[in-house]
Amino acid sequence: MATRIVPLLLVALLAIVHGQLWFGPGSVGNVGEMQRRLREQQSANVAAQQRNERLAAEVRDLREGLEMVEEKARLELGMVKPNEVYINVVAPR
Repeated sequence: MATRIVPLLLVALLAIVHGQLWFGPGSVGNVGEMQRRLREQQSANVAAQQRNERLAAEVRDLREGLEMVEEKARLELGMVKPNEVYINVVAPR
């Protein structure tokens, strides 16, 4: 009887390990999903890094020169210099 228990025990352990491989935490499907999520997060990180670099460059430009401040004021706020005439041309529809 002892000779039957050892092979049955080994088969049971093999079934448990095989089940863990396919269905448990760290399974093949779970690893694939985690790799997909990792790729998505890495691409989001790259986009955020580029946006941060653009914003840092804009902040650096704003701190360094008044030309950028003047350009922003003219484009975004419609400001003009003293004795300057502003003409707004509207394209026909």
